[in-house]
Amino acid sequence: MPELVYPPVIAAAKTMFRVLDLRLTVEGDHHVPRTGGAVLASNHVSYLDFIFCGLGALESRRLVRFMAKESVFRHRVSGPLMRGMRHIPVDRRAGADSYAAAVAALRSGEVVGVFPEATISRSFTVKELKSGATRMAREAQVPVLPVALWGTQRLWTKGRPRTLTRRHTPITILVGEPMDPSGYPDPATMTEELRTRLSALVDRAQREYPDQPAAPADRWWLPAHLGGSAPTPQEAAALDAADRRSAPR
Repeated sequence: MPELVYPPVIAAAKTMFRVLDLRLTVEGDHHVPRTGGAVLASNHVSYLDFIFCGLGALESRRLVRFMAKESVFRHRVSGPLMRGMRHIPVDRRAGADSYAAAVAALRSGEVVGVFPEATISRSFTVKELKSGATRMAREAQVPVLPVALWGTQRLWTKGRPRTLTRRHTPITILVGEPMDPSGYPDPATMTEELRTRLSALVDRAQREYPDQPAAPADRWWLPAHLGGSAPTPQEAAALDAADRRSAPR
């Protein structure tokens, strides 16, 4: 099937990056296989993470099919684009269908992008991971690659106004070594190892980040353990629980 939508979207994104003069650092992208299925499992700190996670696969000339909320596919603007790029809708009321679609894509040789934390981390640390990424990799017999993103939260994250016109923002994308599902006895063990590797990559991205807050009020984008004013993991968990209680049923 010809790719009529994805390449123009990538070209538009690259143009935006040039206009904003974003300082992109991409490392480890050689780990993404040039052929065959693979799961990219990324941390989640921004509404724009799928754009930047996908950049980690461009060196290998791969297009990533991301799993995203079904509501995004219903939007009059984003919906046609998401369908045209053959991303995978996730309806939490029918999760088995989304899972099956992702496994089928992996078996057909696609790269599937997953955010195993499920929601944006307000603390900017790696939360507990859902096991879906490792389960689908085991079923399809493909590797899982941890991906760390940092700096994207400064453009647009939960609880903060969008700053999509911010210029010169450093963005870090680190792709870790592939994890072979056959090397783990069960999905739970592999998921715990994935969290360990992902946390190490995120910590490295944070500590090597080439920018610091210009003023105390700008420390919101740093995690608490690095002297920032972001919520601690415990505070973030309480905020997430409050969101779930207030969400319409």
